[in-house]
Amino acid sequence: MARQGQGGAGCPPLLLKVVMAGEACVGKTSIVRRYTEPGSPPAGAPTSSYLATIGIDFKVKLVTFNGTRVKLQIWDTAGQERFRTLSTSYFRGAQGFVLVYDITNLDSFHNITSWMKDIHEKAGDEVDVILLGNKCDKEAERVVPKQKGEKLAWEHGIPFFETSAKDNVNIENAFSVLTKEILEKKSCVLYDLDVVALNENKKRTCCAF
Repeated sequence: MARQGQGGAGCPPLLLKVVMAGEACVGKTSIVRRYTEPGSPPAGAPTSSYLATIGIDFKVKLVTFNGTRVKLQIWDTAGQERFRTLSTSYFRGAQGFVLVYDITNLDSFHNITSWMKDIHEKAGDEVDVILLGNKCDKEAERVVPKQKGEKLAWEHGIPFFETSAKDNVNIENAFSVLTKEILEKKSCVLYDLDVVALNENKKRTCCAF
C-alpha cells in the first residue's frame, strides 16, 4: 500500500516511468491511446510522424492511488528490429513495463522471452512487468491459447491480462495493477530510507536489494 502523504494534496505528483515493449503491430500504441485518451478511437497506425520516424513517443496520465497522486509517463516504443537498439535504450530508469504480444501472431508471443531478457539487462531484475495478450476481440484468428500466456507469466512471476484496445477490455485493469505494484515497492523503499536516516545502525526492514 502506498504511504500516506507521498504525492498527496499540495505535493507534486510522483513521477513513474512506464515503458511499452513488444514486437511491431501487436497494438502497443492502441493500448496507450485507449488508456491515456479514453475518448479517442484506438490507433490503427502510428499517430504521428515523430513516432514513425524515430520509433519512440510518450503520453502522460495522472492517476490517484490510496491518496497518492501519480504522473505516469508512458513510453511507446517501436518493435521493429531496426528500432530495437533505440527502443531498449529507453528501458533504463523505468519503474514498470507493459510487455505485449498479439494473440493472433505466434512469433510475437515466442519473442516475449527475448524482450524480458532486454528488460532485465537494461532495467534490472527488480523492475515491475505485466504481460498482455492483446487483440482478444479477434477470437476467430487466435493462435496463442490463453493458457500459454498464463503459463509464461507464471514462469516469470508477473501479472497477465488478455486485452483488447479496440473493445477496451482490461486496459484500465492492467495499468492499475502495474501502478499498484510499483507504488507498493516504492513505498517500501521510501519507508526503508526513512528508517536508515533516523538510525543508521538499524537493519533494513523491507525491500532489501
